[in-house]
Amino acid sequence: MTDAVDLSYGATFEHGFPHDFFRKLRDEQPLYWHAPTQYCPDGEGFWVISRYEDCVRVMRDPATFSSDKVSPRTGGGTTLLDEPYAGMAMNNADDPQHRRLRGLVSQGFTPRAIADMETDLRRRAKAILHAIPDPANCEFVTEVARELPLQAICSILGVPEEDRVQLSEWIDHGLMEQSDGVISREYLHLIRDYGRKLIEQKRQKPVNDIMSGIIHARSDDPNEKPLTPLELINFFLLLFPAGAETTRSALSGAMLALIENPDQMAKLRAHPELMPPAVEEIVRWTTPSIYKRRTATSDTEIAGGKIKAGEKLSYWEISANRDERVFRDPFKFDISRDPNPHVGFGTGIHICLGIALARMEIKIMMEEILARFGQFEIQSQPLWMPNNRLLGVRELKLRIS
Repeated sequence: MTDAVDLSYGATFEHGFPHDFFRKLRDEQPLYWHAPTQYCPDGEGFWVISRYEDCVRVMRDPATFSSDKVSPRTGGGTTLLDEPYAGMAMNNADDPQHRRLRGLVSQGFTPRAIADMETDLRRRAKAILHAIPDPANCEFVTEVARELPLQAICSILGVPEEDRVQLSEWIDHGLMEQSDGVISREYLHLIRDYGRKLIEQKRQKPVNDIMSGIIHARSDDPNEKPLTPLELINFFLLLFPAGAETTRSALSGAMLALIENPDQMAKLRAHPELMPPAVEEIVRWTTPSIYKRRTATSDTEIAGGKIKAGEKLSYWEISANRDERVFRDPFKFDISRDPNPHVGFGTGIHICLGIALARMEIKIMMEEILARFGQFEIQSQPLWMPNNRLLGVRELKLRIS
């Protein structure tokens, strides 16, 4: 393998995802050892899984590929960095702890509660587009794509309107300063302190929002404890960036893809009934959460190679979603793609909790954009988030009319 790419370095991704490198990995080294570099967290190398079949196997086998700590490690989690808080949030816990956390959280995050948001989200989408300061000089990411996911997740968490932009900016700055998908410590503390105060307010005075329901959720099993204060704040720290950042990146990437593929935009205008499969193609194409990390619990074989117990491995969903072995013409943006078994929302026990909300937000915003505007022109080269975990367009200057 030649021309190795440092996947632990955020600047590697400042011009987008290195698809050519991953195509070589899928063809030549589906199990690839990434030697440690100066940017590797904990000074450790890690395995890279790139093919669809192997990524799905990892996601569906948490007994072998753990999201939690694996002895003798004192940390774990889903990013390359060993986090001491692994096991205290849904995304970095294995069963039975994962089952307990997801069961309690799901009491507030119900399909009915999400469906009830649709009318309000469409109203907000129309207002966002109406409020674009200058459509002839529109910065699409901050003026459009950021807004609906931000307002939706803040509604779920019960964040007051006046605090929402500040929270979003803390996350943006935190991800810009940190290259591995972990919010920098300075901004993490700001968000954590805010979340702690918000949770305490809702504990004392619950209101009619999803976060209040989660705070006061109780299991039918009398031996199962409610969510602890630390588990609640970790849920806040998980859900806010995940809900605000990933859907924003999907919407930004969708707009860029439709502009660069005018035949697909014309097709979607002519056949609005194609919006549901278009949403799935948008998620496949953008895959905003581009990789996850796991830790092997035992010696195992995968992708034709051997991994030892305790070693880190990363599986790259964005590579799986371009695997030529599964997707026909994977580098073609096709809104009517069928079948489209993408893993943009994950699979297995850790499948995205907000999958219904994300689909709804993308569908509503794209419908409203196409209904309101007829022309889109890129004004300058798009800029990408220099981050190896939550990748997306961070600046997209457009002329729209």
